[in-house]
Amino acid sequence: MKILLSGICGFVGSSVAHGLLDHDSTLELIGLDNLSRAGSHLNIEPLRQRGVKLIHADLRSPSDLESIAAVDWIIDAAANPSVLAGIDGTTSSRQLIEHNLYGTVNLLELAKRHHAGFILLSTSRVYSARSLADIPVVVKDDRFEPDHRSVLPRGVSLRGITENFPTTPPLSLYGSSKLASECVALEYGETFEFPVRIDRCGVLAGAGQFGRADQGIFSFWINAYLRRVPLQYIGFDGAGHQTRDCLHPRDLLPALQKQLSAGETEKPRIMNFGGGTENSMSLAQLSKWCAERFGRHQVTSDPEPRLFDVPWLVMDSGLAEETWGWRPTRSMEAILEEIAGHAEAHPHWLELSAAL
Repeated sequence: MKILLSGICGFVGSSVAHGLLDHDSTLELIGLDNLSRAGSHLNIEPLRQRGVKLIHADLRSPSDLESIAAVDWIIDAAANPSVLAGIDGTTSSRQLIEHNLYGTVNLLELAKRHHAGFILLSTSRVYSARSLADIPVVVKDDRFEPDHRSVLPRGVSLRGITENFPTTPPLSLYGSSKLASECVALEYGETFEFPVRIDRCGVLAGAGQFGRADQGIFSFWINAYLRRVPLQYIGFDGAGHQTRDCLHPRDLLPALQKQLSAGETEKPRIMNFGGGTENSMSLAQLSKWCAERFGRHQVTSDPEPRLFDVPWLVMDSGLAEETWGWRPTRSMEAILEEIAGHAEAHPHWLELSAAL
């Protein structure tokens, strides 16, 4: 089988690439990356040593894809993954849309040309930011959780957010670009008759993740806490109760392998993949974990809300379990310990991967 993987030198792309090859070393893997993200160059040589054909390409440019021969599947893991992208003063809104939507369209044209299957690694941030902010929550054990005494909105339970939770804007430009990519991908698949899968991922985390708060909060927080970088609880009650779940990208592999083997089926095409309640944690709880692991470091507070932040976002992956027999296998503790060990072994990781 020949697979094209975009964003292969990113944290998620490289993790998926190594996982696929660990499962089947006979795969022919072609990787695309524009190497624009700090730290991505560190993944080049390990991938080349495993026989991956790397192509330096910008997905926004159709001509960069013209020379790519026929492939069986395309996995799109390339994106600017920040909810602040396009509004933070470091990236333009046009660049965000070009990367996250137009890049996907160019890959879909490639899938159309070769009649290849297409898997889009999407995000939990396609769910409505306003609706997420309106979920009634209570504080329990230093974290927010849905208030079970209230009537919870459609698509919400104590297990998390399901696929039928609203995707009504506002989402963030990032979330909207990914939601638009989902819609276009499904239309291409239906119109030109090739299989399409949309995997909506929660917060992905693990060793080697680039150290930016807006792209990998667990990795950033642990690296920053260890090095006594100033940290701050922003928004809500200013106490760090905002809660997210996390998933190791290697845990995606069993589902991806089944999707690659299944081809076109009647199974649901959109589903959540997240750590769930068992693998969820608030910033306050994460700080407590870090204090026990590294010694105490002060975290300041700024209760002023920040655009698109939400108090609680945990993914309910029940549909993935029902459809593919999928469940995450790495515990929160194992993921945090993996990040911590990497942080200790790479004292300049924030500077290397976040261009601080």
